[in-house]
Amino acid sequence: MSGALIFIKEDLQTSDLQIQLLVGMSHVCALPASLVAGRTSDYIGRRYTIILASIAFLLGSALMGYSPFYSILMVGNCIVGVGVAFALVVAPVYSTEISPTSSRGFLTSLPTLSLNTGFLLGYVANYLFEKLSLRLGWRMMLAVPAVPSVVLFILMLKLVESPRWLVMQGRVGDARKVLLLVSNTKEEAEQRLREIKGAVGIDENCALDIVHVSKKTSSGEGALKELFCDASPPLRRILTAAVGLHMFLRIGGSAAILLYSPRVFERTGITNKSKLMLATVGMGVSKVVFSFIAMFLSDKYGRRVLLLVSGCGLVVTMLGLGVCLAIVEHSKGKLFWASSVVVVVTYTFVAFMAIGVAPVTWVYSSEILPLRFRAQGLGVCVVVNRITTVVVLTSFISIYKAITMGGIFFLFAGVNVLALWFYYSFLPETKGRSLEDMEATFGGNSE
Repeated sequence: MSGALIFIKEDLQTSDLQIQLLVGMSHVCALPASLVAGRTSDYIGRRYTIILASIAFLLGSALMGYSPFYSILMVGNCIVGVGVAFALVVAPVYSTEISPTSSRGFLTSLPTLSLNTGFLLGYVANYLFEKLSLRLGWRMMLAVPAVPSVVLFILMLKLVESPRWLVMQGRVGDARKVLLLVSNTKEEAEQRLREIKGAVGIDENCALDIVHVSKKTSSGEGALKELFCDASPPLRRILTAAVGLHMFLRIGGSAAILLYSPRVFERTGITNKSKLMLATVGMGVSKVVFSFIAMFLSDKYGRRVLLLVSGCGLVVTMLGLGVCLAIVEHSKGKLFWASSVVVVVTYTFVAFMAIGVAPVTWVYSSEILPLRFRAQGLGVCVVVNRITTVVVLTSFISIYKAITMGGIFFLFAGVNVLALWFYYSFLPETKGRSLEDMEATFGGNSE
């Protein structure tokens, strides 16, 4: 979408307001879909919910690629937003629930690596399709995601269901079979099964393959009400930590950088569309490389350390962008160094985001929520994620026009200072801890 926006504005003669509404609309549609996704994954399972997401991606991408009018483009974008919501909720939950404790950080970071690889492929596609005609180029940019959507649909038909969801349905025998496939040893599989049964309320020594569980447990009924109205102090701290992570992920400026980077680069003097597309490819490379590195660091150094290091980097790079752009905007002549410096600092920002805050937000929020609340609680997190994304994306152009481009990045730097304080004060370390031990972790003073 970031590349297509330039050409949509020219081809469909849209205003800046319409562009802001377009980029925000998919996130608006994701708000109710996020809550529905959590309940859906509790009701039909994690695997089939991902399949629903792939269908939404397919339909929405095809419609956007066809769109002859702005209104049809908006409808397709809304359908994609539903797919995004379903995927953002259930992919981390699924990854967390099938992963052994020793490598949970690594495996639960895979969706983030895949997401960043998708960004890179999107940027590369934008660079290639930019060479096509105006009417065809941007439509190809928006239609090509239909291809991986079909692949995702086929692959998910072959994969196993989450063992924790199976136990919630009373299907203990099926859960045991899955755990034997995804655990390092048979002993580890049996230990994980005992812990899951205990979390669901099934006798750990029960040897039955099918156990009766209440409808409340199997369908997630009443989970949100309990989470907000009857939560214990540790659960309230867990919810605060998870929601706070998602809020700071978006209001810290990452959403604006990813979508509006061509406008930022234009401000420094890069006006050639092909060069703008090529500059965004570098952002994609940075995201993939450093998210790949982050996968190996999460289980070694811990989630908390990565958040603090990453947060410091975000503050410094946002200040750097603010200073550079302020100098450019107050300069009467063209500054030949400005475009190179801003591009490099932007790549550095993306690197710091990809190595810590971005992957850890999803790993941490999906692993700390107790089993009964995990899917729907993460749905709440995604709602916050989407609301803050909408606020940033639909106001970015208006704000930078009011306080200058440099000013908005100084604002983002201040937000990231607050985020650092939040990470340090409210987030204990979760590395190496069982999913079933998280309430105890937040009930004490461990860090």
